[in-house]
This record gives sequence, structure tokens and C-alpha cells, in this order.
Amino acid sequence: MLACSQLGRALPAPENRILLSGINFELERGEVLAVVGPSGAGKSTLLRLLNRLDEPAGGTVLLNGTDTRTMAPRELRRRMGMVMQRAYLFPGTVGSNVAFGPAQHGVAISADEIDALLSHVGLEGFSQRDALTLSGGEAQRVAITRALANQPDVLLLDEPTSALDEAARRGVELLLEKLIRERHLTCVWVTHSIEQARSMADKVLAIEAGHMSAYGSVAEVLRA
Repeated sequence: MLACSQLGRALPAPENRILLSGINFELERGEVLAVVGPSGAGKSTLLRLLNRLDEPAGGTVLLNGTDTRTMAPRELRRRMGMVMQRAYLFPGTVGSNVAFGPAQHGVAISADEIDALLSHVGLEGFSQRDALTLSGGEAQRVAITRALANQPDVLLLDEPTSALDEAARRGVELLLEKLIRERHLTCVWVTHSIEQARSMADKVLAIEAGHMSAYGSVAEVLRA
């Protein structure tokens, strides 16, 4: 379970501008929360606060009942994997990218395990491919696989399809839908697409100017 209570962040003096304030939600295992709102509303800031890439000024985040402030940041980020808008892959092979996360925690995954992970996302035989020569859709699939290799409890998705063409976007959506269902993944999915929120999410959190403007089921929040 992932729960968030009165989460917020402000810029330090002299600016003292509030980036996010009073965010509350609760997710059970396997639920998907779509985070919607205009550009600059604070959606990506929320993701960064959840896995402490930025430190909150107030509020609490609980992961399976444990306050995330008590966790080592590296362990927290293993348990809360993040996929960005663009796939930032490292130079080298696809396989070395997939193995990177577990290696940071002292876990070595075998070539067979890497091949199995890649096959699961439609990239069978890609292990020795140069990661920097992939198409946008292929690279995003590798980024998702890299996050999943850590066996996270929660997957944070920061507009993972917005930089893709229509065919690649739909392919990645279908992949994520399959992975969420098969692995019972809990996801916080930032999106500009109301249609994507309707089709992929169980709950919706709307943010405007750093404040939560609505939270509830898809039917409740996205009535129009």
C-alpha cells in the first residue's frame, strides 16, 4: 500500500514559493493513480517527493505502513521505481542497462534472467544491442524493464508515453497494462492525457497550482 498525507514542498528563502501543498491519497496494491493537471502544476514534483529525489517540507509518505523518511534513499528508490518521459539509457548494451539497478544493491542477475525480462516486454534477443541505437519505443521498454528488474513495490511513471509517436505510445500503454495486471503493480502515473487517465487508472488526483483540486475514482473526477 502507498499512502500520502499532507505532502508538500516549498522553495527555500528568499523565494519561498510553494511548489506543492496538502496532497493526500491512498493506494492499495495493484491500483493505478493518474495524476493530471496543467503544465507546472506540480505533478512531476509529486513523483520526486514520493521517492525522495526531492525532500518534502511537510507531510508523510507511507510505503506498506513504513514512513519513507526512515528508509535509506537507495533502498526507497529500489522499491519505488521511476520511468521518465524520455528513456535515459546508459552507453553500453541493453543487457547492461537492465542489470544496472540490481547491481547497485549488490544483486547480480544472470544473462538468462535479463533475456527473460526483455522477452516479457517484447524485446527478445535485444540483450547485446547498443542501447543508444534503439527507437523511442524500444528505449522506453528498456527503461521500464530496468525499473522492473529491481522488483519495485511501486512504479512511478512521469508521462512515459508523451515523447512517443502514436504507434509506440499505444504499444507502451498495452505493455504497462499487461505488466500492471500480471505483477499487481501499484502505479502513480503522471499524464496530460485525460483519455489515458480514463483507460489506465483506478483513481485520479488532479493538481492545480500546487494544490490538490480533486481526488477520487475515475468516474468521480473525470465526469465530463
